[in-house]
Amino acid sequence: QHGIAIRSGHHCAQILHRTLGINASARASLHFYNTKEEVDAFIHGLKATIDFLTSHH
Repeated sequence: QHGIAIRSGHHCAQILHRTLGINASARASLHFYNTKEEVDAFIHGLKATIDFLTSHH
């Protein structure tokens, strides 16, 4: 819907996940070639996802 891809899993941080008591996390990777518009689109998509997950359907 927002044209954004993220990874989920351990991200080579199993000890941190165990310490925090979580099974996995989500990660978005940015690089120097990402444009401001792409970063803004990610932030918009993240906010929309948080709103969706925290709303009462």
